Formats: sequence, C-alpha cells, structure tokens
Amino acid sequence: MKVIVGITGGIAAYKAPLLVRLLRKEGHEVKCVATDHALQFVTRLTLETVSDNKLYSDLFDRGNNHSTEHISLKDWGDMIIVAPATANIIGKMASGIGDDALSTLLLSMSRKPIMLAPAMNTQMWECPAVQRNIEYLRSVGVHIVSPTDGELACGTSGTGRMAEPEEIMRQITSLPDARPIHESPLNNMRVLVTAGPTYERIDSVRFIGNYSSGKMGFALAEALASMGATVELVSGPTSLSVHHPLIHRTDVESARQMFDAATTLFPDCQAAILSAAVADYRPEQTADHKLKKQGEEGMTLKLVQNPDILATLGSRKVEGQTLIGFALETDNELDNARHKLEKKNLDYIVLNSLRDKGAGFGVDTNRVTIIGRSGASLETPLLSKKEVAEVIVRHCLCH
Repeated sequence: MKVIVGITGGIAAYKAPLLVRLLRKEGHEVKCVATDHALQFVTRLTLETVSDNKLYSDLFDRGNNHSTEHISLKDWGDMIIVAPATANIIGKMASGIGDDALSTLLLSMSRKPIMLAPAMNTQMWECPAVQRNIEYLRSVGVHIVSPTDGELACGTSGTGRMAEPEEIMRQITSLPDARPIHESPLNNMRVLVTAGPTYERIDSVRFIGNYSSGKMGFALAEALASMGATVELVSGPTSLSVHHPLIHRTDVESARQMFDAATTLFPDCQAAILSAAVADYRPEQTADHKLKKQGEEGMTLKLVQNPDILATLGSRKVEGQTLIGFALETDNELDNARHKLEKKNLDYIVLNSLRDKGAGFGVDTNRVTIIGRSGASLETPLLSKKEVAEVIVRHCLCH
C-alpha cells in the first residue's frame, strides 16, 4: 500500500518518523507531507531519510516534481494518515479550507481513506468546536485514532496525547478494506439498533431493571453512521447522548414500548442489531402511586412475560434483511448462543460472557464472539466498545 503521512505542528511530531519506519517495515511505500510548523519539531532530512522519498511541504516550491503536487500525490497514495493532527488542521478539514500543502492535499484526498491521530492540550481537545469538528469528520468517513490520557507537554495530565505509533499502525492494518464514505457499502442503508436496558414499573417510583448502560448499542450506532448508514436508534433509559446527523433516536422505557418501536421501524430497514438488555418479565399489575410496605409478610409480585422482540423480528424478516442479536451467557455460552441464533432466525449472534474480566455491563471495553448461520465464528480480544462495534459492523454488514 502507498501511504501518505501528514505531520502538523505539535510536540508529538517527533513520533512521526517512528510511524514511517513501522509502515515501511510492513512493506508499505511512504511519502511525507509536513506543515511549516511541523518542521519546527522534526527536520526535513529526518523525514526524507526514514521515508526514502522527497518531503512535500511547500505548495508553490519550484522544486516540486509537479506543478500541482497535491493532485499527483493524491493519485499516488492509497490513503493518508495525519499524525499528529492538531486542532488547526482538524478545523481546516471540517471547514473545507486548503491554504497550505497539507490542507490542500487533504481536500483532494476526499475520495480516499483518511485517518487522523489528534494531539493537543486537554482543554483544546474538549473544546466544543473541536468536538463538533471531530464528529463531523467521523460522519463523512474520516477514521479518528482517539488520543489517550497521560502527561502533556504543558506539564499537566489529561486526554490529548497522540496515540502511540504502534497503536496507529495497528488501526491502519486492522482496516485493510478501509474505504472512503463515498464508496461505503453502507451508503443508503437504514439500520435499526436497540440499546440500553428496559424498566418495568412496579409503582410510580419503583421498577424492575438491569445494569445495562447502553454503551455497546450507542457505539454500534456511531460506527454504522460513520460508515454512511442511516441509523434508527431505539434506546431504553440511559444517560448517554449522541449527536450525529445520520442517527435518529427514539427513547422508550419498557419492553413493550421498545417492541412497538422496533416492529414499526424494522420493515423499512435493511438490517437490525438488537443489543438492548430487554427485561423478560414485567409485573402483571402496576400501581399509579407509591405502594406502602405490606408488613412482615412481605410483598408478592406476579410477573408476566414480555413480548420477544428478537424472535418477532426473526419471524418477520424478509429476503435482503440482516438480523443480528446479542446473547449474554454465563454457562454453556457457545451452545446457548447457537441455539438462540437458530431458534430466533438470526443471521448473526454476538456472544458476551460475564466470565470475561473487563466485558459486560457498565464498562468501556468488551470481548465478544460473533457467530454466523454457517457456524463460523470470529472472536475478538478485549477492545474498546467502539472498536468492537466497528468489528461487528464490518464483519456482519460490509460484504
């Protein structure tokens, strides 16, 4: 693969030569493009030596190989990674500004894969304008390698450190089929996603619920939208928020409300991923006031079964629709998951196990096994839920 490495003016620019060396070690051809500010942190000679190619840094340099170097580089490269990506270059990209060699090249690369590895002070990273720009770039297919927590150049600690070159390299190699949004197989696809818990009311202040946070479902919705899909997100009660023009959110509370929303939306969707932790049962009777203590004899609640959303959609699925369910198991995990896949007419089932440390409810990481109708399975290592979501979407829907 022919990779263009862009370098902007941040202290993390000193890591760029290592990234170039890692790329070349894997057999990729590399050309570097640097801003004037980047060359305050890393030298032209260093970048040309490690890449074994001439550095491009001046839009109008008479020494350029072509009068329109940004166009010829675009034609040469298969993808571009900007590391570090400062708030400045991120803002230029989001606004369509091309006023130097790198920003002009990025405009011309809009139909090829683009990856950014942001690096900046925590206050800058958390600035609403920067986050708005990041979300917009994600929505049009730019892959963001999230910055990490740690000590910053200013002496403080927080989020903003550029991901290490090895992690950037891992994300590049984990996306061998990376393609720009214009060519995404999910363009014009509508996908239903359910997320979070359901609450089944006992009275006006009490309910039956579970520990689901909704993080996995929201990560799936964002992964789908970043690849061009329109997402119908049906969410149970959660504190999570999402701001993406391709995600349409419907909030529900109970299993029956989620059932109504999902069955209404599903016929107009090409796929559905049901990750919500839906209560199997609800109280037969619900009081509209707070129930008083019943004394030492205690209280008895009669529970009745909720409608099975996954099985209902499985029975209504038509040719051309893909249905993906989740299974959270504690015993005989694989056998139970495969039985659920067959019984409910699913195309894929994603198995979670509460036995896996760092996976399950309320945490930011997950480890899953994706099982298809053919019986083939794909097991992920422990990853962030964002990364797991991307694996699920690509494995199940990007054919």
